[in-house]
Amino acid sequence: MADSAFPLKQRLGGRSLYLVGMMGSGKTETGRPLAKQLGYSFVDADAVIEQVADCTIPEIFKRDGETGFRLIESQVLSAISKHHSLVVATGGGIVTKSENWGLLHSGIVIWLNVGQDRLLTRLEADPTTRPLLPKADLKSKLNEILNHRRRFYCEADLIVMVDGEAPDAVAVNILKLLPSLLRDPIPTQRREINSH
Repeated sequence: MADSAFPLKQRLGGRSLYLVGMMGSGKTETGRPLAKQLGYSFVDADAVIEQVADCTIPEIFKRDGETGFRLIESQVLSAISKHHSLVVATGGGIVTKSENWGLLHSGIVIWLNVGQDRLLTRLEADPTTRPLLPKADLKSKLNEILNHRRRFYCEADLIVMVDGEAPDAVAVNILKLLPSLLRDPIPTQRREINSH
């Protein structure tokens, strides 16, 4: 796959790929093999946030609330966006702040769209503490957050439906879909308009 990804890497021209999606959608697990296949570096934005804040994300929420967390998240995104040739796994709520979109669109935004039932199953099995998803009320809270965020996720450049595929398979699927966004420049008068 590395050989076939080489021209794709050239066509990307250093543009970073930002993976967005709900908690449990597999952004980190998919991002690592995707970066490896492209010869890009991988960045987990949540891990960078924890390094910058010198505490865990649940501790940030406890100390500063969601507003404080979102501020740090935007600052970290701004710093990450100054680099190129990255695959970035973002936090689930990064799409909800309009100012983040200017930074996200400096690269290509890819929504890993996982069905609600599958998300719920993954999150129930995941021991990770998620401040916005209390285990006691997981299903209704997940539904509430997903309904709020879906319209933001729909702004992504590429929407990838994820069912039961392994992260490596999702990464391969993204590599197959990316060329549709990267048309080679052609003279204006010959350009075909594609309606999606």
